[in-house]
Amino acid sequence: MSVGEQGLGPVLFAYDGSDLAKLAIEEAGRQLEPGRDAVVVTVWRPFAVGFIPPPGLELDAAASDEVASAAEQVAAQGAALARAAGFRAQSVALKEAPTWKGIARVADEHGASLIALGSHGKSGFTGIFLGSVAGDVAAHSGRTVLIVHGRG
Repeated sequence: MSVGEQGLGPVLFAYDGSDLAKLAIEEAGRQLEPGRDAVVVTVWRPFAVGFIPPPGLELDAAASDEVASAAEQVAAQGAALARAAGFRAQSVALKEAPTWKGIARVADEHGASLIALGSHGKSGFTGIFLGSVAGDVAAHSGRTVLIVHGRG
């Protein structure tokens, strides 16, 4: 996808199948003009999957073909949600570690004008060791980032 009629690149959604990722798509749908192009990316890693598999699917994290296929399904699910929220969406599944690098790379490849993602709120002691994908994307990408926090 390229820069659209409004002079804006597509919205990139980082989608891992979580409720917060769904909420990020919904919130962007409320905040942005309908009809925007969008790319939904699910990033996966060998041995550590990196997303929530579709219900009922048991994965062997060491089986890359299985994980890649499940990641494609998750990304397609996210693209369907983005279309329901008013976007013209396509899906991408990508093997990359760390996750933030994959998100930033796909945003660069597609000329995204905005990256939207949910924050799982890893902070404090846990955040020091696990980090925050949302925080890393915001810190390392030169693009505008919309971070959506859970309702509560």
